[in-house]
Amino acid sequence: MTNPITITVDEHIALVTLDRPPVNAVNRATLAAIRDAFRSLDDRRDVRAAVFTATGTRAFMGGADLDSVGDRGGADSTPPTDVTDSGRVARDAMWAITDCAVPVVGAINGPAVGAGVAFATCCDILLAADHAWFGTLEINVGLLGASAHLMQLVGRHKAREMFLLGERVTAQELHRLGVVREVLPADQLLPAAMEVARVLAQKSPIAMRLAKDSMNRIEGLTLKDAYRTEQDYTNRLLGFEDSLEAREAFKNKRDPEWKWR
Repeated sequence: MTNPITITVDEHIALVTLDRPPVNAVNRATLAAIRDAFRSLDDRRDVRAAVFTATGTRAFMGGADLDSVGDRGGADSTPPTDVTDSGRVARDAMWAITDCAVPVVGAINGPAVGAGVAFATCCDILLAADHAWFGTLEINVGLLGASAHLMQLVGRHKAREMFLLGERVTAQELHRLGVVREVLPADQLLPAAMEVARVLAQKSPIAMRLAKDSMNRIEGLTLKDAYRTEQDYTNRLLGFEDSLEAREAFKNKRDPEWKWR
């Protein structure tokens, strides 16, 4: 079986591309491939940022492959934990993006449907093609979806509106709400996403990894606990030579030289 995920690395940016025609719907094998792809980036020093996109313009991710819904595995190669917990592979794939050591820019090249909304939410920064839309339409086909992701993406009431009515929202509307950074013609999307990734990749890779980990850690905490956690991360960062190098380069108006120490 052809791997539905490809990874190319150039200038410290990993381009992770989903390719599962016709609409990039996900099944168990695709979810496992997404999980493995993003986990593989964690221990690569040559990767400082990632871009997640898909092929074509019909869809970023057309939700779950309906032919695979209800499939609990059962083949000899299926891990027992996946047989008894069929949702595990989807969660692991999502958290592999959320917890990816480097920031992930989502280049949403078409409609993000159901699981597509969840995976878009797991990215750190979103850009979208001007024909893209977002929708959790599961209620229309007798399923429930990722309303928790939707609430994180658009807030409580907009999420309930979208989820319960099974409606779609345009990329332009999410840009108005501050969710999507930029909406562009399809042919300009990937270059713009790569440019955002290039800016991220120029910063201290140690600082960037600690910053993302810190932001993940403080979600849901009280303000006092969250800020204390951030202070702890700042003190960790100050122990690295690269932290001093960032300040020295800034003061001397030169490009920094990251040493990974």
